[in-house]
Amino acid sequence: MLDTTPLAGGLRLLRNPNIRRLFVAYMTTYVGNAMAPIAMAFGVLDLTGSTRDAAIVIAAPTLAAIVVLLIGGVVADRSSRHKIMYRAEFVSMACQLAMAYLFISAQASVPLLTGLMLINGVAMAFHVPAATGIIIQLVPREELQNANAILGIARNGAFAGGAALGGLLVATIDAGPTLLLDAITFGISGILVMRMRPGAQTNEARTSVFNELKLGWREFTRHTWLWVIVVQFSLIVGAMEALLGLVGPAIARESMGGASTWGFIAASFGAGTLLGGLIAMQIRPRYPMRLGTCLVFAFAAVPIALFYAAPLAVVIGAALLSGISGQIFGVLWYTTLQIKVPGEMLSRVSAYDHLGSIALAPLGIVTAGFLYEAIGPQATLLIIIATIALPTCAALLVHDVRHMQHAP
Repeated sequence: MLDTTPLAGGLRLLRNPNIRRLFVAYMTTYVGNAMAPIAMAFGVLDLTGSTRDAAIVIAAPTLAAIVVLLIGGVVADRSSRHKIMYRAEFVSMACQLAMAYLFISAQASVPLLTGLMLINGVAMAFHVPAATGIIIQLVPREELQNANAILGIARNGAFAGGAALGGLLVATIDAGPTLLLDAITFGISGILVMRMRPGAQTNEARTSVFNELKLGWREFTRHTWLWVIVVQFSLIVGAMEALLGLVGPAIARESMGGASTWGFIAASFGAGTLLGGLIAMQIRPRYPMRLGTCLVFAFAAVPIALFYAAPLAVVIGAALLSGISGQIFGVLWYTTLQIKVPGEMLSRVSAYDHLGSIALAPLGIVTAGFLYEAIGPQATLLIIIATIALPTCAALLVHDVRHMQHAP
């Protein structure tokens, strides 16, 4: 039987004004974040009819983030994570407003959309390391797992509703107005984050950017479990980005009823992450990365269901399972990172983590776009399934992944 005490403790965190504001900010902006990829995928597919064009536009922000992420981590550690977060939200708001205008005014083109998505990626590259690091300024160490879980519930509960809403909006009012709503959510989130009052940030004495990157790299490679799982996820994230951002929408467009159907599938993934967050608040596994890595196998459930042309209810169930597993892994991962890595290096190490994890995502999306047109959806789905399962098996062979514990 699950202990309800951690769940109650996690919910009590909402009395903390900083956590409450960040919770509402995530609830708001992740509704838009769930709508935007659906709007962009179907908007570009309707604009040019090419999965390759859609792949280029969708991959652009990740490519920009890869280039800038390490600098974002250094800046977050040596300045104010708080200011970086809300400024990045406002930059993303401006980009979404511009893309909404282009679609609404019928002036959208692949080069213009790609350029704005690149700017979005730069904003993301500064926001992500700052957001990972700021949690230790909001709650004490013993509350980190609950904080990560409750904020994960906000992100993914919003994603569930936003994905379903995004599919319906794209099907009824088109991509441009949907992106306009996304821009509004970024603005609201930026204001909420700006009103937060985090605790003092621990900073090292400033040295050169290169030296600070070198120190971050030394800390990153010191933890075997960390770099092994990051290498694993460099392949898995590439496969999942290709599936969720391109291959899934393309299959839905051709044979499953279009944007609204894919929106409900994406929403079920979000609902799964909501449930996963509730479960994550109630477990304290002795070997967190062993459990987390085993759960990653569930990421293959959706491509397997699509490969066998399963009924919609089965695909939705697979997405739900994948979401539950992914959220539990995420909570365990970020909590472990925040406990094991010194606070003054946390944003830099998380930048290496995020960089490694997304390094192959643009390649995965673009490759999937070409494969889909060259060898068809079935063979492309088989490649995605293998890219999830094989690296996960390899990670479980590593002793430090199986036996690392939170206790010193």
